[in-house]
Amino acid sequence: MSNRQSIELTDDQIDFGMREALAQARIAGSVGEVPIGAVVMHEGQIVGRGYNLREHAQDATLHAEIMAISEANHTLKTWRLSDCQLFVTIEPCPMCSGAIINARVGAVYFGARDPKAGTVRSLYQLLEDGRFNHQVEVHEGIMAEAASGLMQTFFKAIRLGRGKPKPRQH
Repeated sequence: MSNRQSIELTDDQIDFGMREALAQARIAGSVGEVPIGAVVMHEGQIVGRGYNLREHAQDATLHAEIMAISEANHTLKTWRLSDCQLFVTIEPCPMCSGAIINARVGAVYFGARDPKAGTVRSLYQLLEDGRFNHQVEVHEGIMAEAASGLMQTFFKAIRLGRGKPKPRQH
């Protein structure tokens, strides 16, 4: 038996959430980070924001989703986000999917799939796996073209040598 709660958002709320996640992704891209952004909403209000900062901080855990969840935990003064929605531009990776499950996020809305690391639809379906103690309502393809366009533009600039240089190998 699933413990998923159906969380009904209006189209305007969904558009607002994803536009805000895309704005976070643009911030990441502007500072040379992979342009992924996320926001957590509670009762129609943003309670957490995040964008990738792993290159700047040299911290593998600083993904957009982790940052947005952490800020939401602090804002709401609880680790349980079951009545919250996470909006993220790109399909979450295994680490972020684990954080989403552990935070008991109620619903995830994401833009584009990540065929190399996505664990919501592409490689695995972790958020809806009934073997975990929490399942998450999933909505995909929200403003997917805009989200994938940011990624394509970023990585094209890297390939052409106009983006952030790759870290040196030690």
